[in-house]
Amino acid sequence: MPDQTTDPADLRGDCAQCFGLCCVALPFARSADFAVNKPAGTPCANLRDDHRCGIHARLRQRGFTGCTVYDCFGAGQKVSQVTFGGQDWRTAPKEQARRMFDVFPVVRQLHELLWYLTEALNLPAAAPVHPELRRALERTEGLTRRGPGELAALDVAAHRQEVNVLLLRTSELVRAGAAGKGKGRGKGKDRRGADLIGARLRGADLRGASLRGAYLIAADLTGADLREADLIGADLRDADLTDADLTGAFFLTQPQVNAARGGAGTRLPASVARPVHWAAAG
Repeated sequence: MPDQTTDPADLRGDCAQCFGLCCVALPFARSADFAVNKPAGTPCANLRDDHRCGIHARLRQRGFTGCTVYDCFGAGQKVSQVTFGGQDWRTAPKEQARRMFDVFPVVRQLHELLWYLTEALNLPAAAPVHPELRRALERTEGLTRRGPGELAALDVAAHRQEVNVLLLRTSELVRAGAAGKGKGRGKGKDRRGADLIGARLRGADLRGASLRGAYLIAADLTGADLREADLIGADLRDADLTDADLTGAFFLTQPQVNAARGGAGTRLPASVARPVHWAAAG
């Protein structure tokens, strides 16, 4: 297994090694998350000449909350330094710059898969599928190192489907273990894709639940037990995680946590950091 995929820190954005690709390649629309419209391939007006954000410390106050909940999973530095060998899009030929912007979202998806696969390999309960997970990780890492043309033509959706089969099996194994830790726990809690927008789940027993792709926008999860729950793809925007216990929750990413609300009493898995704005809000 390649060393660079074993440390989650290498699967987080390193802006110092990137040419501000997320601030150029990606589009955003004026909304509660973004103060203005910006088309794909156009630099954000806040992007400085050194590829840093000119309002980074004030993004939320200036109406760019969407930027604070985004993470490229390390794809930015991979595309900047590996795929294009350190070539800056500002000085590159226009066609090459456009190719950088096309490739970046593809590599970002692959790096997100690397994050999930790396976490799955660190889950003891998933040991029966570790060999398959390791092969999938190696293959995914190999895809990220292909040339620009191959990456642009890659069928990422098909690859995600293949990996998802293993992630589903991982989820079943981990949640089965959670079910044995308490009477009735982990049973009958398949809430994949459930519409739980604004749901009142204060103190809810969701240990070992599958919340894959669930819509938990603005849900009240105060004091909820989310230990060993599968949170892959769950929409946690403005969900209240105050005093919730997410110990051992898996497939939870930093962007998801950043999008939620919480406080000092929120217990998080070691794979994610406590957002700075939580302390400010408290």
